Amino acid sequence: MALPVLKNRHARAIFLDRHLLSAAPNGKSKGKDLLDLITRLGFVQVDSISTVERAHHMILRARKASYRPKHLAPLLEDEHSLFEHWTHDASVIPTAFFPYWKLRFSRDAETLRRQWRSWRRAGFEEKVDQLLEKIYREGAKSSACVGEGEKRGSGGWWDWHPSKTALEYLWRTGELTVSRRESFKKFYDVTEKVLDESLISPEPEQQESIDWLCNAAIDRLGFASSTEIADFWGIVTKAEAKEWCGQAGLIEIEVEGVDGTLRRAFARDGILEEQAPKPTSRLRILSPFDPALRDRKRAERLFGFHYRIEIFVPEAKREYGYYVFPMLEGDKLVGRIDMKALRANDILNVTGLWWERGVRATPARLDKLRTELDRMARFAGVSTVVTGPKLDL
Repeated sequence: MALPVLKNRHARAIFLDRHLLSAAPNGKSKGKDLLDLITRLGFVQVDSISTVERAHHMILRARKASYRPKHLAPLLEDEHSLFEHWTHDASVIPTAFFPYWKLRFSRDAETLRRQWRSWRRAGFEEKVDQLLEKIYREGAKSSACVGEGEKRGSGGWWDWHPSKTALEYLWRTGELTVSRRESFKKFYDVTEKVLDESLISPEPEQQESIDWLCNAAIDRLGFASSTEIADFWGIVTKAEAKEWCGQAGLIEIEVEGVDGTLRRAFARDGILEEQAPKPTSRLRILSPFDPALRDRKRAERLFGFHYRIEIFVPEAKREYGYYVFPMLEGDKLVGRIDMKALRANDILNVTGLWWERGVRATPARLDKLRTELDRMARFAGVSTVVTGPKLDL
């Protein structure tokens, strides 16, 4: 018996709605409103690269144009209604989800000890208990505050000194929490001194955590394979997600790709009747780390947008290292743009623009792009947009 088919246009509308990219990016962007936005997304990836602005700030700005980087710190450092940890990568996550990260803590405790014995410098395990005691006694520490007398490496993430490795291990296993950042440097404190006891004391059973994580993933994805459900948080195993999908009362459907091919997925009953809002026609520049693009293969199947993160470096005879940013208009990813905020020169420097195949640079589309670049310049704290001589904007 043939499975019901979710047509491509309908699938794209649901996809964008679940990733909060359908509506125009209006409304309040601080306090409870910002927390609600991040809760609906599930997480926001953190990245240190600041080509225009850091990735987490660009992700939030794409959904709320009034957002500014100063709006995030109070939730992380004062209220602690968000915490930093791992999903598929380092992310900010609603602290209400903390009990379900205990499954990750326990699994990482065993895995990291085994891996880091061979991957990192010897001696980190001997530092774990004494570092935890030191931080409990003296307060939050960064990696620069510990490891006196230990040999420093080249500075690469693979060459940590033993106390730095111990700090990261204690954070990854839940004993420490990132209490604040200074110039993007993490300061770690004892979790029980940072987060509310009502959040850190619950100890869900393993199956309860798996159920919550899988339910939360499908609600944010709309439709997904069991592997995509497992990959959403990066905690549940693929085998656990597959078993959960068979017992959760989901339906199986075929999702039509932009090229007409069909791919099986699980969804809530009623997905075919879901009335997703029509996406705004506003053109938006996204972060390469946007949640909508995290799963590149999924985005490519739905949108036909063959995008990979490109990192250009000075050795490649570029002026600076930067990312290529995707552009979203309506329900289409329409192109890519190169740009960098050169704050010392007070400019947003645009050096490359590529429209997707079949996308025309109409006057109306160019007007939208110019408007978006002006907004992006204000967001980056510069006053002028400068485009290369070959870019007719």
